[in-house]
Amino acid sequence: MSSLLTEKNLLIATFVAIVLFALEHSLLHMSKPVVFIAIAILLATIMGAALRVAHHAEMLAVKLGEPYGTMILTLSAVLVEVVILAIMMLSGGGPTLARDTVYSALMLDINGILGFAAIIGGLKHGEQPYNLDSGNSYVSMILVAVGVSMFVPEFVPQEKWQAYSAFTIVAMVLLYGLFLRLQTGKHSYFFDYAYEHQEEHEHGAESISTGKHAGLLVLSIGLIGVLSELMAAFLHAGLEGSGLPAIVPAILVALISASPEILTAMRAAVANRMQSVLNIALGASLATVVLTIPVIEGIALFTGQPIQMAMTPAQTAMVLLTLLVATINLHDGETNAIEGYTHVALFATFLFLAGIGL
Repeated sequence: MSSLLTEKNLLIATFVAIVLFALEHSLLHMSKPVVFIAIAILLATIMGAALRVAHHAEMLAVKLGEPYGTMILTLSAVLVEVVILAIMMLSGGGPTLARDTVYSALMLDINGILGFAAIIGGLKHGEQPYNLDSGNSYVSMILVAVGVSMFVPEFVPQEKWQAYSAFTIVAMVLLYGLFLRLQTGKHSYFFDYAYEHQEEHEHGAESISTGKHAGLLVLSIGLIGVLSELMAAFLHAGLEGSGLPAIVPAILVALISASPEILTAMRAAVANRMQSVLNIALGASLATVVLTIPVIEGIALFTGQPIQMAMTPAQTAMVLLTLLVATINLHDGETNAIEGYTHVALFATFLFLAGIGL
């Protein structure tokens, strides 16, 4: 019974999925307020399930240690994003949904998570140390990944989109494969930092069941996929003719997928473990680009429908400014609250631009 209670979020998610699947047709033909209530319920339920993804990923992280721990967490979050995006795209989500979601995820991960974590941790602990090599490695690879998949497409002729989509898929898969080899091989120490009391944290790993948490992690992601199919239908009905910015669904997808990371990163910042924050925020940003885009490009090739991955001028400027500021801030192996404020200012700018439709 106690095990069931700890997984009440998954039980609620199962119940909501059954009820809304049964009532979907009726609710979609009701008034806008009813549809928005259904969207709110789905959003809360999906985020509740995403928090269970965070919990089980954290347990596996404790069991396996770094860098595998945060790698599991970021991959789980990105998998949630890929599942939601794929379902929404196949349900008619629009040609710019994937682009806007990846862009929103970059803003949320780097400027939101890293920025607020640096402020929270900086106000409590002052300067917080991390492994300098990790910051440099992450930022350079994110810049290459975004450049190849989201800057260059602006200059690719329309008739060549299929060839470039295929190239992008291969390039992103190889890039992430090489990065994983770097992260888990001879250079794994780039992504770790020796903190005090780390031994005590690792001692509790013996009692953690890998199979149990891995199984529940997969179940949680599966439920999120089912709920996402419902959310795609309700979002389409609710946003049609509402006058809300077109980027709203993308921000919601990015927020849902990042919710496990947000909680974990803030806890790490309070515990003075900035290396974990860096691995989560920058690792998720890199994984979002190099794992989400191949799936989306693959769907485009399969359906024969091109997607718009080239960013708008405002989006390009925001990404370049974000990576430039990150490069400057991550040059000395320590973060502080002032550096956090610079990223939060960029995050506020992102929200403002999204609100006016840019």
